[in-house]
Amino acid sequence: MKNVLFCLVTLSVFWSSCERDNIVTQNQWASIFKKYGVDSACFELADNNHDQILIYNLARASKRYSPASTYKIMNSLIGLETNVALDENLTLKWDGTVHSRAEWNKDMNMREAFKVSCVWYYQELARRIGRVEMQKYLDTVRYGNKRMGPNVDDFWLNDTLQISADEQVGFIKKLYFDKLPFSQRTQRIVRSLMLQEDSTHYKLYYKTGTNWTTVNNKDNILAWIVGFVEKREIQKGVITKKEETNYKPYFFAFNFETPDTSMNFREARINILKEILRERKILTP
Repeated sequence: MKNVLFCLVTLSVFWSSCERDNIVTQNQWASIFKKYGVDSACFELADNNHDQILIYNLARASKRYSPASTYKIMNSLIGLETNVALDENLTLKWDGTVHSRAEWNKDMNMREAFKVSCVWYYQELARRIGRVEMQKYLDTVRYGNKRMGPNVDDFWLNDTLQISADEQVGFIKKLYFDKLPFSQRTQRIVRSLMLQEDSTHYKLYYKTGTNWTTVNNKDNILAWIVGFVEKREIQKGVITKKEETNYKPYFFAFNFETPDTSMNFREARINILKEILRERKILTP
């Protein structure tokens, strides 16, 4: 019954029949979130190699929330595809406004802006893209609820646009396999922007996002991580009989909410991600 319900609620991950028994609940991940003081969370991991969806908190993973800065993935794709940005070296001028994050207070290109999650850069990029092109790609990609509202430069920050963790996984999986309605070059560049760690055993790609909301007249933090990991494996080739390096992809999205505004949520979400990936033996200690 859970499998049928999940397929009816959200179809983003499943590219074939929903009758397959490929959803595996991971209730043990609750202890990892609890360790970091989080009790309202979800995590979805698509194991492409075994055709499995591993999930913690099915109901929340199906619920849409503001994508916050994880929308920079989509914003980058559209900017590149429309030639607003000819490549990731598009440099925008800082207007002199002093921001709370010192690393935003300078001119920067797309690669730099993506790395430090610079809001003003991506707002200007969105204004240059314009409402017509932005809405066209929201509709074509079927990104979440596809809503933009009256402004082209803040809809991913104010709850107008919303997307679920399950939809995020489907989106990232298509990005990985060049299945989004963008050129291969555009998708390749954006994947490169997402690379955060390149180690001997794996490559880890992701984008974080944070949204400050008010719940019951109290500040609340919504924290996201969306991305994929490639696990390196050395295997002997069937034909060549020589050692070959293969990459096995896993796709993930998770979010959590907390009223504890003093929490170091930026560090916590990275630690949670890595603990879950280690628990699955995707990352090595």
